[in-house]
Amino acid sequence: MNSPVAHLTTQSPLVSGRARATVSCRPAGSDLGSDLGSDLGSDLGSDPGFAAIVQARERIRAHLPVTPVVGHPGLSRAVGAKCFVKLENTQPVGAFKIRGGLNLLMSDSPRQRAQGYVTATRGNHGQSLAYACARFGSQCELFVPRGNDPSKNLAMRELGATLHVVGDDFDAASAAAEERAASSGARLVHPGRTPELVAGIGTWVLELLEQVDEPLDAVFVPVGVGSCIAGTALALASLAPRTKLIGVQSEAAPAMTLSWRSGQPVACRPTGDLADGLAVGKPVAETLEVMERLVDDMVLVSEATIAEAMRLYAGTVAQIAEGAGAAALAGAMALRGCFAGGRIAVLLSGGNIAPTRLMDVLSGGDVRLSA
Repeated sequence: MNSPVAHLTTQSPLVSGRARATVSCRPAGSDLGSDLGSDLGSDLGSDPGFAAIVQARERIRAHLPVTPVVGHPGLSRAVGAKCFVKLENTQPVGAFKIRGGLNLLMSDSPRQRAQGYVTATRGNHGQSLAYACARFGSQCELFVPRGNDPSKNLAMRELGATLHVVGDDFDAASAAAEERAASSGARLVHPGRTPELVAGIGTWVLELLEQVDEPLDAVFVPVGVGSCIAGTALALASLAPRTKLIGVQSEAAPAMTLSWRSGQPVACRPTGDLADGLAVGKPVAETLEVMERLVDDMVLVSEATIAEAMRLYAGTVAQIAEGAGAAALAGAMALRGCFAGGRIAVLLSGGNIAPTRLMDVLSGGDVRLSA
């Protein structure tokens, strides 16, 4: 089913009063007193349960530094609330997904690691898997679509991965990865359907809630295939159930948002490329199921707003954010005032962007990428 992007609104269901949304435009507080040992008890799809997130943290904590949480008066003014930013762009591969990649390889048996791994990616997921495979001496094959960011392609190759350029979009590259895994015997790693990835990614929330010593009214995260928001949702549901979770997508790639709003799968071809890491055309059923249970709202933002958020990061906390990495802040900016007087956290999920593209965005130039 297709939905023309031209008819989308950037207005959030929160603002437009959609009955399903449960977010309130006033501080809600949170409860940080839950037991770390509790478990959501679900085995559905990519929902690994909270216990798996705790286990993932124990696996990876010796291999990854705790990333900083920062704030700035300029950021707080822009979102209309006290704003905390988790800097996952400071990870070894420049993005949060390394948490999932390491957790996956450390969870697998030596025999599985010897058989290798195959996946489709636009960049950060592939770099994460390539990094983890290099650490354990495993083969890594990555499939990317034509026109993918050349700097991300180079980074994946430099980490030792074999790169295949196939198809015109992520879904075509994903289909090619599935075929390769079936013929080679390597493990197929879907970025949204692999429980070990979701559990590993969820560990960022455990750090965040330890670093911010006051209740949060809302957490904003970017949404592509949904692994980030699913892992975040599982952690918040156990540790801070009163904290609202808000997912953010580019209006140029709204499949997961439209599916969440309608309660049924909605596919639509991505039309933009600034937030290329979020450019997914088909919803992922496993992560969408978690979203439907645990996410409070979804927000669509324009690429111009994402570019504004990238400039804001550079001008306040001196951080480089790629388009997808700045999407959460863009969503918080779009909902400015909804948490007035409260406290929110946003995930700066990654900073992998070609230098020329970054310079163009920071200078206020055209956000479109030439073919």
